[in-house]
Amino acid sequence: MSSIDNFRQELRDQLDRATKRRAQNIVINSGELHRAVGDYPGPNQSLHTCCDVMKAEMITGDAIIGDLENRQAAALTIRYQLPRPDKTEAAQEQTGAAS
Repeated sequence: MSSIDNFRQELRDQLDRATKRRAQNIVINSGELHRAVGDYPGPNQSLHTCCDVMKAEMITGDAIIGDLENRQAAALTIRYQLPRPDKTEAAQEQTGAAS
């Protein structure tokens, strides 16, 4: 079974590769991300965990562009803006958004 760390690492690897290509954004689908990690489709799939990781990675400017109703299915698709801020900037952004 795939873990949170497996999904997080693969997602960040995809974001890093797109940043190195100087892309302005990247569109990532939960079903495709899960296939890249493994166990999908199949009896050991962890689609809920995959979707949670994808949503947790979102920051201001990112957008859910697919599966707006369910948000936990293989159709969940998110457009992430690039480049991503470093962890300090992201923490400050989240703190500012919560105020």
